[in-house]
Amino acid sequence: MSLAFDYRGRDGSGKLVKGRLDAASEGAVVQRLRGMGVSPIAITEAKPGTGLQTEIKIPGFEKGVGLKDLAIMSRQASTMLTSGLSLLRALTILADQTENKKLKDILGKVRDDVERGVSFSDAVAKYPVDFPPIMINMIRAGETGGFLDQAMDSVATNFEKEHKLRSTIKSAMTYPVVVLVMSLAAVVIMLVFIVPIFQDMFASLGGQLPLPTQILVGLSHAMVYVGPALAVAVIVGWVWWRANKNTDRVRAAVDPLKLRLPVFGQLNRKIVMARFARNLSNMIGAGVPILEALQIAGQVSNNFVVQRSLQRISEGVRKGESIASGLERETVFPAMVAQMIAVGEDAGSMEVMLERIAVFYDNEVQASTEALTSLIEPLLIGFLGVVVGGMIIALYMPIFQISSLVK
Repeated sequence: MSLAFDYRGRDGSGKLVKGRLDAASEGAVVQRLRGMGVSPIAITEAKPGTGLQTEIKIPGFEKGVGLKDLAIMSRQASTMLTSGLSLLRALTILADQTENKKLKDILGKVRDDVERGVSFSDAVAKYPVDFPPIMINMIRAGETGGFLDQAMDSVATNFEKEHKLRSTIKSAMTYPVVVLVMSLAAVVIMLVFIVPIFQDMFASLGGQLPLPTQILVGLSHAMVYVGPALAVAVIVGWVWWRANKNTDRVRAAVDPLKLRLPVFGQLNRKIVMARFARNLSNMIGAGVPILEALQIAGQVSNNFVVQRSLQRISEGVRKGESIASGLERETVFPAMVAQMIAVGEDAGSMEVMLERIAVFYDNEVQASTEALTSLIEPLLIGFLGVVVGGMIIALYMPIFQISSLVK
């Protein structure tokens, strides 16, 4: 069981340093501080927080390990290993300096495993939810080939580019999503609060209401019952989706639709191609065997169709086929990808060619998201104007006909 210890000490330059470490005993803290080049002055067991200082953890809402956290950690590890620090000392420093609490705890456990003689890749592999397969296998290849610092550099570069790709997509879609949510909120507010006020006024006037106004009043009445039911359905659906979205059955049904959607289908295809080419390029450069690299590239492609295609391609390569010939048979891969990889295989420059494919599709994704945003913004604003404007017109139509409604 790990305990928290507060320490004070002096580093190699005589500077006073202090901090907190998790360890099994005070002696273990002393050993770790010496490994960090720190001479301990005082070590005390940290008391757990009480009252308002107590850390509250709600199951399912803890902050996870994000791609940016892994990119920063991998870049720092690569820099320290290149500078000549031992793996154990690098892990100790990372565990102390990492801001993400979950990653901090995991790195502490990984360091303890490495200290007991477990390989770095096996220690990391114990946490498949937090460390992607590509990272585990590239670390294993780096350990085997004696170039762990380069492998960590490749991991960092891969995650940095993946994070940039995701950020581009999120930033492009933020405004349209906000506008859509605001429009739906405006519609619900009008149906629940505004329409009943006008309905009472219409009832006092008497006469027959226009058809658009009758439809609006009917929707307002239905919203009282449909609204709560819809909210419950959305919550249940969201919980079910989180629990089942990664199952093969759901992915086999949903992922093909992602590639066939109007407009968004082409964007999804470009995203998948960029991710496939970049991951495969980095793994080949890190020395991961090609069959294993193809399997991992499929797993981290985030698309079931591509994953199954790469499994079939891997089987063909195992039988002596080229990667390019397997790509040509799979319709999910554009002809350009197969042709460029064929050139790379013939020239012995697969890694370089795959990197060029990844850069090409990264640029395509950025251009497509910008164009899509430019198209969606006016469409959503127009949609909001038509819906809200139509509701307002429907509400005021009886007033326009007030002379015929008053008895």
